[in-house]
Amino acid sequence: MPPRVLFKKLRADAIVPRYMTAHAAGLDLSAALDGPIEIATGRRAAIPTGLAIKLPEGYEAQVRPRSGLARDHGITLINSPGTIDADFVGEVTILVINHGDRPVRIEPGQRIAQLVIAPVVQANLVEVAELPATARGTGGFGSTGR
Repeated sequence: MPPRVLFKKLRADAIVPRYMTAHAAGLDLSAALDGPIEIATGRRAAIPTGLAIKLPEGYEAQVRPRSGLARDHGITLINSPGTIDADFVGEVTILVINHGDRPVRIEPGQRIAQLVIAPVVQANLVEVAELPATARGTGGFGSTGR
């Protein structure tokens, strides 16, 4: 059974997200603005959704960029993916940045990000003096080749 996620409108014009296709992983989040805003090249903005959320225990919501905004305008999220924990019940705010080559206008009601609901596992953490050896060892960035 899918998790039950609660949304509360914090303003009348807020848009409760929905899956846009039968097999969509993400719910589209929309801007709840009084008027359009412009984000200059290289600048950031915190865009409210006008929604508060309550996730069930054992789940998180991942805020991710929308591919069309990234492709067409260079708009992405500063902290991508952003994580909303199950104990957060405040407004969902989208932190965007304009990596494009011209200012971008965000309109009220415009879909600006997507929200993916995912299960969370909290690990059993154990401090040890040594870690077990592996074939890869300590090889980091690019160590496995292309």
